[in-house]
Amino acid sequence: MTDKVANMRSSNGNEVANQFEILKANGGSIFQSYNSTIVEIKTGDDGLYQTYLDEKYWNYSNTTSKYRNIFLNETIKDTRKKIKSGEYILTNLNK
Repeated sequence: MTDKVANMRSSNGNEVANQFEILKANGGSIFQSYNSTIVEIKTGDDGLYQTYLDEKYWNYSNTTSKYRNIFLNETIKDTRKKIKSGEYILTNLNK
């Protein structure tokens, strides 16, 4: 299997420009807004997932935040709690 890229969809089911979900061949996934990676979920050798958020862009704009919440299936409050607990890791995903 190769990586698959798809536009995110609005609540009406329409494709949203510049908001992408990338399903990785290895089982991980990425949320990309415009040309910036916002979230990357990686699969480890043990089969467990680790979620990384870009330290600069994870909460960049209302649109980015809206689709990040949809991608992660949670609210900003949930995301902040997971960052604080260490469940999510802030890092530079746009090197």
